[in-house]
Amino acid sequence: MIEVTSRDNPLLKSIRRLAQDPSAYRKQGKVWLEGDHLCRAALERGVKPLQVVITQGAWQSATLSWQDVCEQVFVVPQALFAKLSSLESPAQMGFVVECAQDPQVLPSMPTVVLDRVQDAGNVGAILRSASAFGFKQVLAMKGTAALWSAKVLRAGMGAHFGMNLIEGCSPDSLSQLDTPLITTNSHQGSFLHQLLAQQGLPSVCAWVMGHEGQGVCEEIMALAQLQVRIAQPGGEESLNVASAAAICLHASASAALNSEV
Repeated sequence: MIEVTSRDNPLLKSIRRLAQDPSAYRKQGKVWLEGDHLCRAALERGVKPLQVVITQGAWQSATLSWQDVCEQVFVVPQALFAKLSSLESPAQMGFVVECAQDPQVLPSMPTVVLDRVQDAGNVGAILRSASAFGFKQVLAMKGTAALWSAKVLRAGMGAHFGMNLIEGCSPDSLSQLDTPLITTNSHQGSFLHQLLAQQGLPSVCAWVMGHEGQGVCEEIMALAQLQVRIAQPGGEESLNVASAAAICLHASASAALNSEV
């Protein structure tokens, strides 16, 4: 255990950049996980932290021996930890973990493609749904919110770990996929509920979720084997992209489960 009392400590300066700059992880190759829930979710998925940073109060009352989790445990005053935080109510501990470098596209993996989805909360929620419904690969087109930023990590609630996450993709990257490409459209294409009833929905596929305002770009739309729309009998013009993603991914998971019966 190492006690730290200076805000100029090199590790704390590095963590502040990770917490406050959404793209800092790309330079450092590391991410900052703040909060007990997110850290435990990482541990449950086999992630080994590089460093643990914990407040003095949390260290004294900890029920888990953090020294068994990581050799480098840094204990800091509450006020100093608060300066690392991007939360309104700062947590009591966090992990620094390694970020996967240059992951490769897995051609046959059930995939979600994010086409310029810009809201970090939406991106994190989609990752959470993707993990829950068995889509373990996400390809993020250029213009999508940074997948490992602090806001996306919090919204993902631990879904990041165990997924193959690839950023900075272009439409050409989609040629590496062996699975059918399905695009979502508010006004065109087959209705999702009808495809499900007719067993016409591929259980292994790549769902494309588009920009919050503009939808899926024409270049990617032209590559799709199937266009799908969600029936909205209530009369709304469109759905939030994270809500639409959850509906579509659940439909694919249902198709896969039904095929096993």
